Amino acid sequence: METLDEYYRSYNSNLHRGIHALSAKATNAYEGARRKVASFVNAADSREIVFTRNATEAINLVAYSWGLSNIKQRDEIVLTVAEHHSTIIPWQFVSQKTGATLKYVGLTKEEVPDIEQLKALLSNKTKIVVIRHVSNVLGSMLPIEDIVTWSKRVGAKVLVDACESVPHMPVDVQKLGADFLVASSHKMCGPTGVGFMHSSFEMLSSMEPFLGGGEMIADVFKDKSTYAEPPSRFEAGTPAIGEAIGLGAAIDYLSCIGMEQIHEYEKELGTYLYESLLSVPNVRIYGPAPSQTDHRAPLCSFNIENVHPTDIAEILDLQHGVAIRSGHHCAQILHRTLGINASARASLHFYNTKEEVDVFIHGLKATVDFLTSEH
Repeated sequence: METLDEYYRSYNSNLHRGIHALSAKATNAYEGARRKVASFVNAADSREIVFTRNATEAINLVAYSWGLSNIKQRDEIVLTVAEHHSTIIPWQFVSQKTGATLKYVGLTKEEVPDIEQLKALLSNKTKIVVIRHVSNVLGSMLPIEDIVTWSKRVGAKVLVDACESVPHMPVDVQKLGADFLVASSHKMCGPTGVGFMHSSFEMLSSMEPFLGGGEMIADVFKDKSTYAEPPSRFEAGTPAIGEAIGLGAAIDYLSCIGMEQIHEYEKELGTYLYESLLSVPNVRIYGPAPSQTDHRAPLCSFNIENVHPTDIAEILDLQHGVAIRSGHHCAQILHRTLGINASARASLHFYNTKEEVDVFIHGLKATVDFLTSEH
């Protein structure tokens, strides 16, 4: 907040186009934030980081700039039933425009995407695998390195939605090896309205612009234009300057704490949440138990028998001051696969404590008693 305030009060100016001091300072801070993002995910070059409005726009960028140019009729796009709507809908657009086929990977009995099924679906028809690193409903983490290896064998690209992993654990894009990776600032203790995409400079250089306008051009003529080098060619118009600089400040904060420390603390806290939730009568928690996986994200999606999740969320908020989410969590396909319409979800980050989990569990039990008792 102090960084945003300083930008808007002290050097609010547009980027790259002015030689005066304020523009130079804004440009340096904005490009400095890009370098911070690159370092945070271990990109080989800061030019491999494209700023977008959010992860959703980043996925759309890949779908339109790469997908529509490279995917043809009878090609296949592989996803899982656990994907967020933002990961699915852009590829439905591509499928509808190109005639490509969408293939969905189901769940195992442990309620994680079936990696063996994914492996079996891959063929020379597969053009891209679109997959979440960590599920926002199931809490499960997928072996991205293995998926990338299998996909490369058939010549397929891999897009990773890392919104639920980049803020919670060390993520090394060079180690993962995916062709595209996206994440969002607001999940990283940063401002809303900015996110980023990582891809290799070579890949970005081969792609057409997503949007046309100022800043993304080299030269403009009456009948044609030439485009700037990446990442500028994908950042048309005035970007979210203050928000990107704010994201840089948030990355400084996370890096000071240490992502490995955050990850280890959240594993402990997430297990405590899961085990505490099991003490609630008639609870059904979705996704793998901590004992079934090396990593479970610090969240639990759940339902209580004969109690609607929206009622739970509303009473918890009004009577106990506890904020959880209810609904389909932008994952309707996953909820249908689980045989439910909605669920409640309690989500934690490194700033939460076991004491707060206890307050949640106490409030949840009282809420269920209130909703199930006869009046």
